[in-house]
Amino acid sequence: MELDVLENTFLLVLVTLLSVLQNVFFAQKVEQECKTHNARSFLRPGTPAFERVYCANRNCADAYPTFLAVFWCAGLCCSQAPAAFAGMMYLFVRQKYFVGYMGETSQSTPGYLFGKRIISFLFLMSMVGIFNYFLIEYYGSDYKDYIQTITKAASALLLIP
Repeated sequence: MELDVLENTFLLVLVTLLSVLQNVFFAQKVEQECKTHNARSFLRPGTPAFERVYCANRNCADAYPTFLAVFWCAGLCCSQAPAAFAGMMYLFVRQKYFVGYMGETSQSTPGYLFGKRIISFLFLMSMVGIFNYFLIEYYGSDYKDYIQTITKAASALLLIP
């Protein structure tokens, strides 16, 4: 693998691997809850605690492919550093959602809404990067430096709750 390609994707790969570790953690929580409450199968109803952990894991797994798609598109098409920052923020938010869902489902709402905002930001970054590609291809105008500056500044706005 060329060093140039590795430098342009290192942060994206790092965040992806951290998200995989988080998925393993969520799956272990489901397994632990299953063993603790003697649930025989994931298909049979168990205790309310098991149901909450299982549902939180399922919800996180359902949103994961969308996250990965917009995360990698934003990082490759627009800018790696803001996409990696937004990806790390999404992992923290997803953790907050999971832990909140294990308590009361109403505690997971802030994590869900914040995660939705981060996914929207990554989607917008992807669309701007693709639009810039078409500008380069058809008009010869490259605005990548301006776009990267704006996305770096805008990624800090993700910290506002």
